[in-house]
Amino acid sequence: MTRDPGRNPLRQNIANVAARLMAEDGIEDYAQAKRKAARQVGASDARQMPTNDEIDAALTLYRSLFQHGHSAQLRELRELALAVMYELDAFNPHLTGSVLRGNAGKYADIQLQLFCDNPKSVEHYLLDQGIQFRGAQTRLYAGDMMLPAPVLVFNRHGYDIYLTLLASRDLRLALKATPAGRPLERAKAEAVEMLIAEDG
Repeated sequence: MTRDPGRNPLRQNIANVAARLMAEDGIEDYAQAKRKAARQVGASDARQMPTNDEIDAALTLYRSLFQHGHSAQLRELRELALAVMYELDAFNPHLTGSVLRGNAGKYADIQLQLFCDNPKSVEHYLLDQGIQFRGAQTRLYAGDMMLPAPVLVFNRHGYDIYLTLLASRDLRLALKATPAGRPLERAKAEAVEMLIAEDG
């Protein structure tokens, strides 16, 4: 077998280890998985770090080889996300994160962004439905501008549902998890329905 001269073995090794960590340990954050993988393989040069796309490719391969039940779990997560999106339809919910990307691990959370102009109305809705939740905070970025956002978290069928509360105008922004990161993908309920149909 001929070796691809453009392929960097160390970079590929980091991607493979990061993929295994995400698949087996439930790490959702790419940067955290990269750092941990680099330590495990003894790499100290930041220029050797794989891209998120390279890790996604390694993760897809890992799951095809070692996690045959992953597609069923992903479908379950997406169906649960869609059910919650239907419930929260008044708040313009969008799915984001690993459940949307298709690389959710066995300890995955469901990440939803809600776009409404009164965050308290979401709290009131959950309370009216008898849903116990806790509050948290997160930071998103639009370019270099930081957007602090409240988060409500509740559990459904053993999975944590994270609701990031954003203003309606924020829907026009390309939101990122870090200033240098890629814009976060997000999808409305109709797109999630199509993903589930494709899974089936």
